[in-house]
Order: sequence, then C-alpha cells, then structure tokens
Amino acid sequence: MRTGADYRKSLRDGRRVFILGEGPVEDVTTHPATRAMVEEYVAWYDRHFDPKWQDTLFTPPDKDGCRSPVGYMVPRSPDDLARMGRCFSATTFLSAGNITHTPAYGHLIAMGVQTVVNLRNASPEQRANAEAYRALIARTGRFLTFAAGAATIGYRLREDPAERAALKIVKETDKGLVIRGKIGMHTSPAYAHDVYIGAHNGADYKGHRATFVVAVNAPGVTVVCRKPAARDSNPFSAPLSARFDELDGQMWLDDVLIPWDRVFLTDPFPDPVARWLFWHQLYCWLSKAEFTLGVALACTHAMGLAAHDATVDYLLDLLTDVQTVRSCQTAAELDPEFTPEGYCSPNVCHVAAGSIAMLKARPRMSEILRTLPGSSLVVAPTDHDLADPALAQGLEESFAGGGYTARQRAALLQMAWDHAGSQLDHRESVYELHSNGGIPSWRGRLRRGFNRYEELANGVLQQLGLPMPKVDLQSIRNAPLGARRPVNPTVPPPPPAAEPARNPVTAGKVA
Repeated sequence: MRTGADYRKSLRDGRRVFILGEGPVEDVTTHPATRAMVEEYVAWYDRHFDPKWQDTLFTPPDKDGCRSPVGYMVPRSPDDLARMGRCFSATTFLSAGNITHTPAYGHLIAMGVQTVVNLRNASPEQRANAEAYRALIARTGRFLTFAAGAATIGYRLREDPAERAALKIVKETDKGLVIRGKIGMHTSPAYAHDVYIGAHNGADYKGHRATFVVAVNAPGVTVVCRKPAARDSNPFSAPLSARFDELDGQMWLDDVLIPWDRVFLTDPFPDPVARWLFWHQLYCWLSKAEFTLGVALACTHAMGLAAHDATVDYLLDLLTDVQTVRSCQTAAELDPEFTPEGYCSPNVCHVAAGSIAMLKARPRMSEILRTLPGSSLVVAPTDHDLADPALAQGLEESFAGGGYTARQRAALLQMAWDHAGSQLDHRESVYELHSNGGIPSWRGRLRRGFNRYEELANGVLQQLGLPMPKVDLQSIRNAPLGARRPVNPTVPPPPPAAEPARNPVTAGKVA
C-alpha cells in the first residue's frame, strides 16, 4: 500500500488540467480548488497505516501472518463481499458519501474490465493484459477512475453521423492505437492516474468496440473540470463542502497513443464493467443517508426535540429508508452472482431495488433534515460572529442552553446546512440522477436481472389443479435497455428560407 505522501508526489506528473472559472492548474496538490480533495485522498491512503483501522481495511492474517487491503480483494465468496462492504461503508461515511471514487473503486473497475474481456472469450493476450492491469492496481495502489465514454453535446449534434462518436482511432502503430476525441463528464479525473474509457465511446477495432485505459498525464491529454461547488472558505461554515469536491470533468484527447496492453476489446454487454461499481455507489448513497440520519439525530438532541412526536416520526422515516437500503446491500452480498473467472459479484436485483429505493427517498430525506432544526438552521452564526464583541453575548443568549454552548450548537447547524443545502449537495443529487440513468435505468436493470418470472407464474398456475399453458415471459427480461444518450440523434433541420407572401385565400389549401 502506497503512502499518502507518495500519492501526493505522484500527482506532480506534468498533467494538463483546467478548471472552468479558474483556468489552468499548475499543481493540483497546491491549487485552492483541488488541494483539499488531494489531502482527503492522502488521508485515504494513510488510513491503511493507522492501527485503529487495521481490522476494517485489511483481511485477517493468513497462515504466514500477512494481511491484504480489503479494497483490493478479489472476492470469491459472500464472506469476501460482506467484508468489502463493511470496509466501503465505514470509509465512505467519513465523507458523508461525498467521496465516491477512490483507489479501491478503481480496483473494482479493473475487475469489471477483466470480466468483460473474459465474457467475450477474448484472445489469451487480451486476458493476460486485463489480469495484469488489475494486479498492477492491487500491487501499487494506482488510482483508476471511470468514464462511460459518452460523447459531448457538440459531438452528438454534428451534421455528419459518422463524426458523432466520442473517439476516433486515428492510426495503428507497433506500440498501440492513436486516438482522438472528447469524452463527456466523469468523476475525479484531476486526481486519478488513469481513466478507463468505456464502450459508449463509439470507436470500433476489428469488429469489436475498443475501450481504453488512458494515463491522465499522457501527451495529448487535457482534463477540463467543472467549476468548483460554491463554498465558504471558512471550514466552520462549510465543514463538508470545504473538503469534499471530486471535480467531475471532461477528457480531451489529441492524438493520444494508447499502448496495446491498455486497449481492451469488448462487446455491448449490459453494464458488465459496472457490476461492482453500482454496488459501491449504493454504499456511497447509503453513507449519505446514514450521515443524514446521524445529523438529524444530533439535531434532535441539540434542539431539545427528543420527546416531540412529529420529530420522532421524521426520524423513523429516515431510519426506514436507511434500513431498507442496508437490507438490499446485505441481500446483494449473501445472494451473489459469479463471473466466469469465479469472482463473486453482488446480485444486481438487490442492488437495483436498493438504488430505486434510495433515489426515491433522497429528496424527502434532505427535506426532513432542512425542516427538523427549524428556523435556527437559517440564522446559525459562524465562529467569527461568535467572536465579535458586538454580537458574542447576544448570540450566546440566543443559541446556548440545554448543555450546549452557542458555538457547539452553531457548528452542528452549519454542518446540517452544508450537508442538505449547499452546492455540494445539489451537485451530488443532480449528477447521481444522471450518471447511471436514474430510476428508468435501474428499473431496466431490475427487469433484466430478475430470473423468476416463469417460476412464480407457473407456481401459481399449478395451484389451480387444472392443465394450464406453460408460462414463458422471457420477452420481459430480454427487452433491451433504453438508450440514455443517442450518439447519432437527428439533427434539427435548418429553418426554412423565407417564402414570398402568399394569397391569404389559398394559403391553407392543399393541392
């Protein structure tokens, strides 16, 4: 396991990064828009050296006394999945679910790539390359992030349909493929070492969709990140948004050479690379939900509402949402699926049910947290206000009491506001609804993943005691998933040229 200092040093690698509204970033480890997030990733690596975290982040000792990082495990049993799940749950809670892409997430990507290569029965060389890359990540802690490969809006609206794909293979060389194009938004490209560009990129090679692992610092690569989430520079007022901003971005590729061992040929399987990613993502959503519940519980105590029936009803609503999703995660791990190479994979039906439940619950959970503390949430003072001689005594009288100082109660209220009312929360909510297709896509995944249509229907018919037709409902399961963003949409025709004035008597008649 690499140290945080080693990770920080590795980011000074000549990468070309721009942040919208900020301009070029000379060094992501020191720039005001990226420095705090780099330090959170530094802490992620260093946590593996903290004795308090050993039992969470490492496997039990083997016969030789060696322990392995849980985040880089290759799961082969439900117990392995459960151990990884406990690790992800504990670590993502620390950021209130806002750090969704970590080096461990990158290892899940690499496992998915290996699974896809094996599913299409690729050449021995492709299989060896996929396994070698996964092992490299596990051995070195190299940080890989994920891009589905979707084209940007400008590409999708090009007049020539042949030019609408995100990527184009420019030429083939002895060293690899040279590619050119622009990839739409994905998470944490400024902080990662590599980006996996998935099958939505539209580039085909020898009859298969080509996908790529691209080094962020490769010649010809430019990362363009969205503007930072607006945040107060005072960490007392912004205890979350001042620390956690993964900075989603685009990747531009100008004749970038991808070595052959980083080119992976796939077919359009439904979501195989992401099978572990969706599970990890749901743990991030669950951490956000559990953090919401935790803040609500703390506010209930701080606001003296523990005996208030309406408040307790709010808490029970939050608790129900949390426990529903946690039960889905437990089911996904105890009732797993297995890949051709024997890897244990979370059951997509349980993950889908949990994802749909969480997407439905999220708006209400945020509303409850904004409602529960009452008007104090809006007028909570900052530490600077509490230190102002003109305000200090009055604010202490307004906000102290019940065992809390004004500073303690204000700090909690500021966290509640930052969690449920800041731009960080808004960004996360909007992007998560978009990034995996939202409820419609999850309904499609559940539809395809459920495998008991005939079993249940025929089981009911057998109870009638009559000869009945055998039910075949595979058409439900086999229906294709709806396209999220067409690569070649119909471009609106140009407006018609101005016509000469027509006779108003005959203008509406058809010949």
